[in-house]
Amino acid sequence: MAELTHGTWVLIADGEKALFLRNDLDEHNPDLNVVREEEQDNPSDFDQSANKPGRKGDTGIGQSSAMDDTDWHELAKERFADDLADLLYKQAHKHKFERIVIVAPPQILGELRKQIHKEVASKVIAEIPKTLTNHPLDKVEEMLRDELAEA
Repeated sequence: MAELTHGTWVLIADGEKALFLRNDLDEHNPDLNVVREEEQDNPSDFDQSANKPGRKGDTGIGQSSAMDDTDWHELAKERFADDLADLLYKQAHKHKFERIVIVAPPQILGELRKQIHKEVASKVIAEIPKTLTNHPLDKVEEMLRDELAEA
């Protein structure tokens, strides 16, 4: 059973913001405190696109089809997950944490899982597929305690 014991870290992330928290009490009364905060400026895809999607000629006379443009917003989210994986490795390598819970939306969680180093993966005690980046810490503490008690 995963518990939020004293010293356990919690990473709460989405595609643009990440909070690194540490539990300074115990699993019954978690007290999460911010260790580090990371944020990325990631405007909407519309704001990042240079122009409208391109067109290519089809086999018919005068016909053309729209081509999908790169989704820069999604690419930036994936890059942010890669950066977080690197940061987690550096922190684990410095022995900053022995246990960590990762909370992120399913897509970001999947991207992190792909990029995370095995040294970090061995310290992950739970993964929670939720978006909690904009919740107050007292609510996050309650939610985590309840989620981990059910696991």
